[in-house]
Amino acid sequence: MTDVQAARGGRPAGAGVRGAAFAPWVRLNLAGPGLAALAVMAGAVLGFAAYAPYRVDTALGIAFGAASIVAMGLALILAARPPVAEPLCGGLDRMYRLHKWLGIAALALMIAHNMIEPEVEDFVRETDLGDFAGDVGEFALNGFIGLILLSWIKRIPFTRLELPWPLWRFTHRFTGLLFAIAAFHQLAIDKPAGIDPALGLYLNAFSLAGLAAWLFTQFVALVLRPRAHVLDRIDRHGTTTEIILRPTGRPMRWRPGQFAFVSAPDAGMAEAHPFTIAAAPHGDGRLRFGIKALGDWTSRLPERLVPGQGLRVEGPYGRFLFRRRVPRQVWLAGGIGITPFLAWAESLVETDRQQIALVWAVATPDEAFAAGRLKAIADRHPGLTVQVVASKTDGRLTAARLAAMVPFDIAQSELFFCGPTALRASILAGLREMGKSPRRDHCEAFELR
Repeated sequence: MTDVQAARGGRPAGAGVRGAAFAPWVRLNLAGPGLAALAVMAGAVLGFAAYAPYRVDTALGIAFGAASIVAMGLALILAARPPVAEPLCGGLDRMYRLHKWLGIAALALMIAHNMIEPEVEDFVRETDLGDFAGDVGEFALNGFIGLILLSWIKRIPFTRLELPWPLWRFTHRFTGLLFAIAAFHQLAIDKPAGIDPALGLYLNAFSLAGLAAWLFTQFVALVLRPRAHVLDRIDRHGTTTEIILRPTGRPMRWRPGQFAFVSAPDAGMAEAHPFTIAAAPHGDGRLRFGIKALGDWTSRLPERLVPGQGLRVEGPYGRFLFRRRVPRQVWLAGGIGITPFLAWAESLVETDRQQIALVWAVATPDEAFAAGRLKAIADRHPGLTVQVVASKTDGRLTAARLAAMVPFDIAQSELFFCGPTALRASILAGLREMGKSPRRDHCEAFELR
């Protein structure tokens, strides 16, 4: 497990929903991919239309090339985490998933463009600059093949070795440079006279936007986005560490269930990792995070932190939010997946009248580090019940057992899940077999890449 994937244990990345009906947030989930697909297809249509008079195979080659420029530009824009894109995609995890598939699509389209090489020599006046643009286009293609393969392959084939996250991230930073070469290729390659300028304007717009997003991500966002905090308190609970951070400037505003990227440059851990904010917002802007030691970074962090140390926090992100309009809710947490539900529970007010059953599955009772906090909250809110299932002492949590623990008909409720995907799959499959599938199930994704 890489460190960013390990951090998912402290903070699953985004929200998803499945159900019989399309709720408004489901439509938003589809809006981002839909708009991206339309933009890519528009590039292909413009390319084909502009070169249709010069043979069909030439028009197809240009269409593939134009679409690849748009796809890669969009991928770089999404990598910058624009706030407007996250709700359209349904969360940062889905936005990054779209980013990944746009990169893969760009590579496939580049290969298709290279295989169907446009034949326009008889219609252009060849120049040295155009020849050079053609040569660097081949270089960009080969570079993209290597980078996309590195992004796609999480584990080295036929081995137990995983690609180290720092190496993956370092190589990924060259994507913008290769895209700049590809953009130069489409701009400077020799073209027939009289080509519709709409194609050039469209591709130049995505080229400039993609390069601007890459420059922002690599150089500007690192300075502007993170907020300075000071470590106020650190509590260790076995393999889980809770930290409380106090802002030194303008506090961050967030909603219960959201997450933030945390880095500790003063402790020699400048790489930012995402974690759920494990508490409801407070007036003083203090942040609480629960971090489980699942990888090298998360294992070293508690040893290097001391009160008074400076940390940097970027956010908030995430769409896994408490839905007050759902009358019957089952909150199912696996291990450190309890963190968003801690924030949800703390956000409950006296006017909330939902029936909520929180079930927390852990390996041992010692892992239930926040059981006391949850019990105190449940004592103040009669509609909230809290139960902890430790597999080593209580046995494994099954669908039948979960249905029996919920004080209402689980089939008439909505299930909110945060934890290992295997637990979710097992519970949902068991509920289906029992004919007790919830009306909808909402989940958080544990992996970012």
